[in-house]
Amino acid sequence: MSATVAVGRARHVNIWSVIARTSLYSFLVCLGVVVIYPLIWMALSGFKDNAQIFGDPFALPAHWSWNNYVQAWNQGVRGYVTVSVLVTVASAICTVLISAWTAFGLTRTRMPAKPLVVAIVLGGLMLSPTVAIIPLVKMLQALGLYNTYWALIILYTAFRVPFTTFLIRAYMLDLPSDLDEAATMDGASEGQIFWRITLPLCRPIIISCVILHVLFAWNEYLFAMVFTSGSEVQTLPVGLTSIMATHGTNYAVVFAAMTISALPIIIVFFAAQRYFIRGLSEGIGK
Repeated sequence: MSATVAVGRARHVNIWSVIARTSLYSFLVCLGVVVIYPLIWMALSGFKDNAQIFGDPFALPAHWSWNNYVQAWNQGVRGYVTVSVLVTVASAICTVLISAWTAFGLTRTRMPAKPLVVAIVLGGLMLSPTVAIIPLVKMLQALGLYNTYWALIILYTAFRVPFTTFLIRAYMLDLPSDLDEAATMDGASEGQIFWRITLPLCRPIIISCVILHVLFAWNEYLFAMVFTSGSEVQTLPVGLTSIMATHGTNYAVVFAAMTISALPIIIVFFAAQRYFIRGLSEGIGK
């Protein structure tokens, strides 16, 4: 009798587990469709003309032509992409290196008033970029950096260092200190320990921080609009507004430009998603 009851309970549990798993997978599929379908629709609209976009917006293109993408690339997107790549890569390298070195000092070295220093660094998370715009404009104009690449590189780095330091520090706190002690006994300096031991061990969280910074810098609009005024130093989000103003009635070219702007981020994320998820789960969970 007891065996029969146990079998019945096991079947009941299995049924509910199947239902829960099916519901979860269905939700994830729906979520994927909601996220991916607008991107696919935008990319397909870049192959159409205005008549097809307004006449039958959900149909496939009648003629597959790259003319809209070529036109968007030649009429501004190429220059904006170059600036965005330069600013994003430079600021990502600066942010990660500064944050990693700061986190190393806060976790692997001895310093007086370390909790106070941690509080000051993490207090930067509360700074609002919007409130600081006017003082930053005056400061960059006084330094001769206004309307230059360096303006965006410095600002993107400064406002992302606290958050990036928080993530890397959380990851470093759980790293074993035995390797540091062994390297110190072998005569290694703190710089050598950082570059040869600690930084390689932090590769997952470093990659996660790089991806997060790339997402921020590539899509950032406010600073890029306020601190740059020439098309030679404007990033892609600001450039897209100019393209929309120039080709406001040619929506196919606009959709093509938007697709080109989104494509690099999608490629970067899918190429490094394994390290991204691992780094965040291990870093934030510690």
